[in-house]
Amino acid sequence: MPIALLALTISAFAIGTTEFVIVGLLPTIAADLGVNLPSAGLLVSLYALGVAVGAPVLTALTGRMPRKQLLLGLMVLFTAGNLLAWLAPGYGSLVAARILTGLAHGVFFSIGSTIATSLVPKEKAASAIAIMFTGLTVALVTGVPLGTFIGQHLGWRATFLAVSALGVLAFIGSLLFVPSSIRHGKPASLLQQVKVLGQPRLLLVYAMTAAGYGGSFTAFTYLAPILQKLAGFGDNAVGLVMLVYGVSVAVGNIWGGKLADQRGPVGALKIIFAGLAAVLLALSFTAPHPVLVVATVLLWGAVAFGNVAGLQVYVVQQAEHYTPRAVDVASGLNIAAFNVGIAGGAWGGGLIVERLGLIHTGWIGALVVMGAYALTAFSGRLDAREGVAAVEPRRVVGGH
Repeated sequence: MPIALLALTISAFAIGTTEFVIVGLLPTIAADLGVNLPSAGLLVSLYALGVAVGAPVLTALTGRMPRKQLLLGLMVLFTAGNLLAWLAPGYGSLVAARILTGLAHGVFFSIGSTIATSLVPKEKAASAIAIMFTGLTVALVTGVPLGTFIGQHLGWRATFLAVSALGVLAFIGSLLFVPSSIRHGKPASLLQQVKVLGQPRLLLVYAMTAAGYGGSFTAFTYLAPILQKLAGFGDNAVGLVMLVYGVSVAVGNIWGGKLADQRGPVGALKIIFAGLAAVLLALSFTAPHPVLVVATVLLWGAVAFGNVAGLQVYVVQQAEHYTPRAVDVASGLNIAAFNVGIAGGAWGGGLIVERLGLIHTGWIGALVVMGAYALTAFSGRLDAREGVAAVEPRRVVGGH
């Protein structure tokens, strides 16, 4: 494995940690800054919106920049955003820091695959991308629970300082080992991306993605307060439960990919969305019971991100049929839809917490996920009618 690929993996690990560690720190941040839980939840929403905007818009605007120069600039922006979060004197500056970091996140994953594949022979391109994206999986398994532990014992600011150190490490690795002469094609313009958004069948897939993750993050954003206020867990236990969740996610990703290969994307997505809805519904009943809620979180992790492979393969399948000249654009916009779903779910969850209570985030999230199931079933019927299912999609390895 080229050492430059390791530098990209460290970058992905740092970015994945800073995206999701906030979930375990919401009660701590809310108490320290004197804001309510829904306001703290906006730190998840606005970060995700930064990713959703940054990926398509900034990638198009920075298309002519040399890849190494852009990569280094992104890691500087990422590190600066986390340092600003560390030093944030109040809620407003922390929000600004999260948006700034989200912008860097969006562009990094837009160009990361291109850089990774340039480091290896063509026949190893998919493996290179997969190695880079393991940084995200490892972040969920180790970075998020460790960051939660640090934040609860040394203060939430210490977590962002630690992630900043990871950003510096990734910057140094990229500076020393990523070659300067990375070839790249001109990325899609904003006009090309708008044209893709004019295709109804692709919009349907994006709606599936947004609804599926929106429903999950309606409750997941508030997992730490659910565990503390409803199940009665202490700070240390929350970090351990996040570890359980991360390990389950890693297993679920592998299972979800195999399921998509065996049953096709629509068949796999229907199973996963149905399972996710069932778990979220169960959460409304198991949340007050420590043992049962841990079992629920374990099952939740297995299905929470298991649909990534199916959704990415499916959007490529649809794009090859309806917008064959813009397959990469269509795939990239699905990542934006993922983050729009996170933003909407976290925002909606905040409203539910404020007006109804924490216990209601589960069953309402389940209803949203069932909306994703209905959209998937409808899209499958359209495929059967129009013959799209006969198209063999390219093998896609991706993340969010």
